[in-house]
Amino acid sequence: MDAEETLALLREVLTPKKQDLRSLLYREIILNALGCARGELDILDLKVINRAVAEFSHAACVFKPYRRERKLSIFGSARVKPEDAYYQFAERLAGQLAKNGISVITGGGGGIMEAANKGAAAAGGKSVGLNIELPMEQKPNDYANVRLSFRYFFCRKVMFIKYALAYIVLPGGFGTLDELSEAITLIQTHKIKPFPVILVGRDYWKGLMDWINSTLLKYEHISPSDIGIIRQMDDIDEIVKTIVGIRDITT
Repeated sequence: MDAEETLALLREVLTPKKQDLRSLLYREIILNALGCARGELDILDLKVINRAVAEFSHAACVFKPYRRERKLSIFGSARVKPEDAYYQFAERLAGQLAKNGISVITGGGGGIMEAANKGAAAAGGKSVGLNIELPMEQKPNDYANVRLSFRYFFCRKVMFIKYALAYIVLPGGFGTLDELSEAITLIQTHKIKPFPVILVGRDYWKGLMDWINSTLLKYEHISPSDIGIIRQMDDIDEIVKTIVGIRDITT
């Protein structure tokens, strides 16, 4: 787009014929960008702002055709192998969810993420992979049929939350704990509508749940009602029944 076309588009957006909310938001986005120029921001700050806006914009465009479809996010370790019981559980679970019209969103990598994408795709469902650019470990799996790539974790995390009607959390490491904590915090602080946060693997999560009850609750750093945000289920049929029974479609 040359300078003349850019100016014409700016005039169209800044002086819209129809003063609806969408037009006002377009105008605010442009004015915020111009505010960066007026503030003479540091180059690194400008790179972060530019990339974040681009990632949010691209992701919203990719998700737009599927906006009204029921979707959930599945998390777990990237390091488990296909012979692992939790890999096989995730694959079967995602397949059953897909057969019930539930699209599956994962981090797009290996392990549990690969298993969930594989199961959903094999069952003919939407299998979304939100990959993250990392210097090691993470590379896109072959089973996601809708793919995005992110540089920033915070942009990726917004997409996991924004389009999910539930979180299913299988055994994993720091990344899995990060996603779990994000959802719990947003629900606890009423930043998002409550949705099921389901832990799979009672034995694996026992230490965490014991610590939450014996330490966080004991010192009154959380409320008794906060415990109810987290559910524990190890049966595929029970999980699928819970998810299918959710009436709200997150958009």
